[in-house]
Amino acid sequence: MCDGADVTDQSFETMRRAMVSNQLRTNAVNDPRVVAAMAAVPRERFVPADRVAIAYTDIAVPLGGGRALNSPMATGRLLTELHPQPGDRALIVGAATGYAAAVLAQLVGSVVALETDDRLGGVVAPAADARVERVFGPLQEGWAAGAPYDLILIDGAVESVPPALVAQLAENGRLAAAVLEAGVSRLSIGRRVGNGFGMAAFADAEAVPLPGFAPPPAFKF
Repeated sequence: MCDGADVTDQSFETMRRAMVSNQLRTNAVNDPRVVAAMAAVPRERFVPADRVAIAYTDIAVPLGGGRALNSPMATGRLLTELHPQPGDRALIVGAATGYAAAVLAQLVGSVVALETDDRLGGVVAPAADARVERVFGPLQEGWAAGAPYDLILIDGAVESVPPALVAQLAENGRLAAAVLEAGVSRLSIGRRVGNGFGMAAFADAEAVPLPGFAPPPAFKF
């Protein structure tokens, strides 16, 4: 495999086109706006320099510190099911180096990108986007200061969705995540209606685990 120094800008453009045709369009990433945004954002800028050659592979890309960047297919499917709209206010939980935030910023009005590990922000230095506000705190608590959100993307696999995140959704707000069930990662979508919220799985796909989302222990007599 070639290293980052052997890959040219033209090579990355070729890889992006292959990602769109081989990973997105063949796996029900069928929202034209999502496809266009992922085709436009240079994914290689959001991974460590020694891993740019694998930035567009169909597997998670390690970022260090036990974290990784979701595969393009997982990101594309979650964004497609969220149905992002130009005026939406969005929260990304587990924003890591900011790739999903950069993609989502092409699709909505504003993005709050929440991360708990500020070291991940130093992996790369993409051009700043005025539509993205980067904040730091416990992922499972969300970012109440910016709520309510029209959509929330938990950018990884979690064992449960905390009530704190659901509470930060606007009426009819959508939340997408990979939820772990019996060791299987299920891409899921939910919507808040009044005080109610429910999620439904729509695909099984590998997603990177996020820290801090273990369910509370069951009460025992």
